[in-house]
Amino acid sequence: MPWSRKASRTAGPDGYHAARNIEPGPHALSRFIPLLALAAVACAPQVIPAGPAVTTPVIGPQAFVMPDGAELPLHAWLPAGAPQGIVLALHGFGDTASNAFRRAAEPFTAEGLAVYAYDQRGFGAAPHRGVWPGTQALAEDATRTARLLRARHPGLPLFLLGESMGGAVALVALASSEPPPVDGTILLAPALQGRASLGWLGRGALDFFAHTVPLLEFRNSAPGFAPTDDEEAMRGWSRDPLTYKEVRVDTLYGLVGLMDAALAAPPRGRVLVLYGGKDRITGALPLRTMLRDAAADPALRAAYYADGHHMLLRDRARGVVAADVLSWMRAPAEPLPSGADQAAATWLATEH
Repeated sequence: MPWSRKASRTAGPDGYHAARNIEPGPHALSRFIPLLALAAVACAPQVIPAGPAVTTPVIGPQAFVMPDGAELPLHAWLPAGAPQGIVLALHGFGDTASNAFRRAAEPFTAEGLAVYAYDQRGFGAAPHRGVWPGTQALAEDATRTARLLRARHPGLPLFLLGESMGGAVALVALASSEPPPVDGTILLAPALQGRASLGWLGRGALDFFAHTVPLLEFRNSAPGFAPTDDEEAMRGWSRDPLTYKEVRVDTLYGLVGLMDAALAAPPRGRVLVLYGGKDRITGALPLRTMLRDAAADPALRAAYYADGHHMLLRDRARGVVAADVLSWMRAPAEPLPSGADQAAATWLATEH
């Protein structure tokens, strides 16, 4: 059938010695002012957003070049023949484009689709790794790269695929006044755990640490929270030197802000949302709420995999998930081959 369209955790010694050498006197307080100002800046969550426009966005040999000149490392997996459709893939928090989609792209290229992905700002080999770039910058980058791909491949259907944090970025971009020009969006376990999901204690702790020790880092993992059942995929994460092994508190603070923005952005256009019953990374409640609120929208479809994990396209059963996505791309109103859409209806109807 044809396709449907590390930063330091503690202050250095300089501030201490400068303070202890201040002589007492009526003007002593004035000498503290630069130090106080420096402390105020140091204790604010850091954000490095996109800069002013200085160039025209282009697809370079190895990167998407954004208007501010930022080069977002480009990875492309192409079919053997001429592409029949295009997928723009957005990776998750702490991940890289290559690690996230290297194997996940295989079933798509086998069916004639070209898969493009890039390291998002603050991640992988993109500028300012480890520092949060801001929700707006991430969403605008997604829109601009989609436009560039639309211009490169005119007339071909273009799909936006977002995994976890990438799904949140996709939702925010779609809700903007100038959304990406895509024919459909696939959200793989979209990250929607905003501030409300943290509870009052979690919110208070995040606010406190983000504004007192924003550069504090902690391990980006937790025992018993495997994102996939595929050991090779897990090894790919650990071996990639550009994936986050530690994460800064203020970067996590920025992620929560992005998820809040995604929660406030109901899905637009044709959207397929996929979730695994063994996902312990992305909580089910915010996603269930979003899907129930948008249940009357015929353009929104959901798929539920009882044995699926967070990284559905990196699970051992990824072929089943990919077949469902490909089927939805071709015929969005038809039942999914695996029956995951019926499983989703049952899952959403069950009280938790």
